[in-house]
Amino acid sequence: MSKPAFRYSHYDLKEQRAGTVIEITLSAIANVRLLNSSNFERFTETLKHQFLGGVAKKSPIRLTIPDSGHWHVVVDMEGHKGVAESSVRIVDKSAAPRMQKAPEENAAGR
Repeated sequence: MSKPAFRYSHYDLKEQRAGTVIEITLSAIANVRLLNSSNFERFTETLKHQFLGGVAKKSPIRLTIPDSGHWHVVVDMEGHKGVAESSVRIVDKSAAPRMQKAPEENAAGR
């Protein structure tokens, strides 16, 4: 299997909940890709893959994790000149779903 012909920065976000917001800070225009594990593997093998993001012309940008699971961010310069410094941070962790108890009927029958 071949590897991408361009340099890229990889950030392993590990397991994240749907709705978690991440912030990517860039020093220049770059491509930003938010990928699940299977699409990240396809990216590294230069196969067709799906991602959220695209060309980031401003910084910082925020992306929301669409589904719970293992996620990755790739920042690359494919099609752009120069090198971009980048950083990624989680700005809003999605809270775990809360279970609510159904209201109990009053035993006294009020």
